[in-house]
Amino acid sequence: MLHVEMMKPFHTEIKDNKIRLVFAYQYFSLRKDDEVFSFIPVEGKEIVLNKDTLQVENLSEVFVFQKGNRFIRLPLYQLLLVSDVHDHLKVLVQPVAEQESNEEVNGLIQELELQNFERLMDNALTQRDVDLFYQLLATQHDGGTYV
Repeated sequence: MLHVEMMKPFHTEIKDNKIRLVFAYQYFSLRKDDEVFSFIPVEGKEIVLNKDTLQVENLSEVFVFQKGNRFIRLPLYQLLLVSDVHDHLKVLVQPVAEQESNEEVNGLIQELELQNFERLMDNALTQRDVDLFYQLLATQHDGGTYV
């Protein structure tokens, strides 16, 4: 079995529902027995994951690793089977997934605050509480929170 010695993306990009991890020289290496093989970007150089399912999408991408004049050339699907790359991908992608989750939660909170504000405004109008209505209106224009 191959073990990941180091796996640091040179570049990470999130676009639509894809996470692209791009690798370069000296950022990815594998250990086979007692030897370390370094990644060389002669063929494939990126791993593309679906942001929702965290499944690798470019399984046919070929990765090449070199030690001296010896090479290991593996399609990504095979690399995932014969190494612990998948474990390292989880560690790399987890912060991205958490960030996306936090942004979604923040969006929901803002939506709930707005709905609450609108209910407060409606309530002030229903009760004909002019002072409260103008106070809420001032809060909205000042950029204050809608409590």
